[in-house]
Amino acid sequence: MQQLKVLYEDNHIIVVEKIVNIPSQADKTNDLDMLTIVKDYLKEKYNKPGNVYVGLVHRLDRPVGGVMVFAKTSKAASRLSEQVRSKIFKKKYLAIVDGKMEQESAILEDYLLKNEKNNLSRVVNNNKKNAKLAKLEYKVLKYNPEINLSVLEINLFTGRHHQIRVQLASRNHSISGDQKYGTRGRGKQIALWAYSLTLNHPITNEELTFTSLPEKIGSWKILEE
Repeated sequence: MQQLKVLYEDNHIIVVEKIVNIPSQADKTNDLDMLTIVKDYLKEKYNKPGNVYVGLVHRLDRPVGGVMVFAKTSKAASRLSEQVRSKIFKKKYLAIVDGKMEQESAILEDYLLKNEKNNLSRVVNNNKKNAKLAKLEYKVLKYNPEINLSVLEINLFTGRHHQIRVQLASRNHSISGDQKYGTRGRGKQIALWAYSLTLNHPITNEELTFTSLPEKIGSWKILEE
């Protein structure tokens, strides 16, 4: 069984660190996915016969690692999904991007259009049919002039397809190691990590924040400097 790093667990939710390059849920590749890994973990831990209920509340792109919450009951799943819709659910990311940002912090707004055939999104005019508003805020945590890379903290206001990757790449600050939209570090692991997740507990309504930092290997060695 795939090793699972559990950050928090009670009778209603389980918060884990998503493993890089593993899909959030089953897809056409039929590769092992996080939803199945969590189910297998709970089944083994509690010695449960038959099927185990685990609700998928949100997703992370396959190459991206970091904090994910899963619901252990249908009531918890419903309430957490409502928090996602009502923007109570807050995710923050770390990203290592090419170049020096023009501003130390800024809000980026674009309209994105997803191409279902090639599973890519691009920035388009706001009057383009099916275009959706994408909004994020970034803050520069560090810039290394020797390697011309910046470390950003990113706060998402919307959850569009490949949003962070597309919005930054469209401004010539593609994420290091991004195979789809990047120009730098091709063939390496994408330097994008979901490091913080804030939600209200689905039963007690207590605000909870969970964090996880990437291992300082590859591009992430910049965090040690």
